Amino acid sequence: MNGVDPGRLDDQQLMKELETIHRTRHDTLLHGSNDALHTHNERMAQLEGEYLRRNPRRPVTAARTREGARDRAPGGA
Repeated sequence: MNGVDPGRLDDQQLMKELETIHRTRHDTLLHGSNDALHTHNERMAQLEGEYLRRNPRRPVTAARTREGARDRAPGGA
C-alpha cells in the first residue's frame, strides 16, 4: 500500500487526501507512466472506499442521479 492506511486517517486528513488525489488525477492520466496511473487508481479507490464506508448516507444531489440526468437531457430522455 502507498501512503497511510485510509482507515487510520481522521476525517479531516481523509478529506485532504481525497482533495489532493482528485486535484492530481488529470495530470497523472495525461502524463504519468502506466505504473503511476495504476498506483493512483489503487490509492484513489482506497481513499474513496474509506470515505463511502464512513458516509453511507451521504447526501446525493438529485441532478447527479440517472433520473436527474434524464431531466437535464433535451426532451427529458
